[in-house]
Amino acid sequence: MKRVELIANHSVEEDLFEAFERRDIVKAFTKIPSVHGAGNSTPKRGDHIWPEENFLLLIFCEDEEAELISQSVSEVKEHFHGEGIKLFISQM
Repeated sequence: MKRVELIANHSVEEDLFEAFERRDIVKAFTKIPSVHGAGNSTPKRGDHIWPEENFLLLIFCEDEEAELISQSVSEVKEHFHGEGIKLFISQM
């Protein structure tokens, strides 16, 4: 069992879910729709200076699905280099 956390800009949300759909994965998840922070890309604070926001997906899944999620995220990252898509996978 894996715990998967995905933090990404709203601009790539549809692309990520399309990639999941193609692989028939991520059927159960929790989405936190507005996440603010700063990392290796531009800050996402939802204010007048840094207006963009991220979202967070929390997914608990089997090891095989976690690997497919990782492949899907890598595929989307190839097309959106500067969007700050971060994936964290932990063993349960």
